[in-house]
Amino acid sequence: MDNERNQRRFESVFSRKVRAGKRRTYFFDVRRTKGEDYYLTLTESTRKFNGDGYERHKIFLYKEDFNRFLDNLQDVIDHIKTNLMPEYDYDEFARRHEEEEEDDYMDDHMERNAAPFSENHTPKKEDGEELPSEEDMSW
Repeated sequence: MDNERNQRRFESVFSRKVRAGKRRTYFFDVRRTKGEDYYLTLTESTRKFNGDGYERHKIFLYKEDFNRFLDNLQDVIDHIKTNLMPEYDYDEFARRHEEEEEDDYMDDHMERNAAPFSENHTPKKEDGEELPSEEDMSW
């Protein structure tokens, strides 16, 4: 019973994953405390250069700190964007990431829907129904 309760306690009740390049991923996980309260864990997971696993760093953020944390994070980011690096295109990586996700989607879609070519292969609709042959469609 205690093991089940501990398992439930460390289980995420809400989660977001942010891929940041090829080696780094961020996780935002909402977790439940023993007292039925909630807190946020921010995890940076980086693939090791030798390919032998991952290195992880965690920050635990509690509700009483949410507003100050968010306000100060936004202030620091705004300072970098406006005072230190105003010429930088901060949307560059977002656009590249969207393009990569679209390419991945198309690759997955093509692999799932690709059928090996053979003379005996009959094309089918997504629901499995056979498509008419060229002979059936000829006038």
